[in-house]
Amino acid sequence: MKIWNIGIAGTGMVADLHAQAIKSLPNAQLVGFSNIRKEGAVRMSKKYNVKSWNSTSDMLRSDEIDIAMIATPSGAHMEPTIEAAKYGKHVLCEKPLEIKLDRIDKMIEAHETSNTYLGGIFNLRYNETTQVIKKAVDSGRLGVITYAAVHIPWWRSNSYYKGWHGTLDMDGGGAIMNQSIHMIDLLQYLMGPVDSITAFTSKLGHPHIETEDTAVSIIQFKNKALGTIYGSTASYPGQFRRLEITGTKGTIVLVENSLKVWQFEEEKETDKVIIEKYGKIEGGGGVADPTSISFINHAKNIASFIDAIENGIPFEIDGLEAKKAVALVLDMYSAADGKNIIKK
Repeated sequence: MKIWNIGIAGTGMVADLHAQAIKSLPNAQLVGFSNIRKEGAVRMSKKYNVKSWNSTSDMLRSDEIDIAMIATPSGAHMEPTIEAAKYGKHVLCEKPLEIKLDRIDKMIEAHETSNTYLGGIFNLRYNETTQVIKKAVDSGRLGVITYAAVHIPWWRSNSYYKGWHGTLDMDGGGAIMNQSIHMIDLLQYLMGPVDSITAFTSKLGHPHIETEDTAVSIIQFKNKALGTIYGSTASYPGQFRRLEITGTKGTIVLVENSLKVWQFEEEKETDKVIIEKYGKIEGGGGVADPTSISFINHAKNIASFIDAIENGIPFEIDGLEAKKAVALVLDMYSAADGKNIIKK
């Protein structure tokens, strides 16, 4: 069994999740950390008893790693990703892939040129309930889908925004680009592309930040279903995230990782088993404390990436796929920026 050696660029909160996830996998090994500030890399290397590099460039050119995980601030994903491609390293990048579409395109091009893999982290796709819902939607169990929505009423204190979070140049947005993008990715993954969008954004609970802390959007999908997106970091004390999809033959409601409604016109014997297995709320991580998120689905995300490389098959969240959620977020911002309605 090949052991894939992985280095992590960045030493913030999400780097801990990546480190724990890597260490849980039998065919992956955490080699070390790099950071723009060397003391950060040293701190994390001591915590996990691994190596630290003086710079991310040193890490990327090192023969000791096969895969680079990018966990730098969102607006600083492009540079190390492109540099990694030059040294023949595969890259798995934390969400969002980047904050501008042209920067994402350059990342994709670099890895296509070097024939290396570029993938994104959207760990909610690896919840078992996500795949159960995906199967129901794709098989037509809901009939004509009429409405789909995500709600992310989270809370972040002012102290959370003392660093790069909430800045235009590094975060690229606020509650929607950072916290809500996971559920936005899930929405488009299940429902397909959006045809038109209207949106409003505001900073109501954290007036000192550069970006929004609350946003709402009304959308129409290409399949003609209507939908809404609501995301916030100004909803004290923070509530569970919610996904709802309803149609002419059924309704699904997901709260955190729990199926709270699973009801169809045509019932199947497996429905009771599904409700019994997935009907209890699990999660809550990230509602008010970003450090409380579990690493389990990150591990599944990484394992799937490694499996794609080993088998020479496309990774399910490659650069083009990870780009979709960013594009939708940016469309929300454009719609809120005086344009109101965008017809795609």
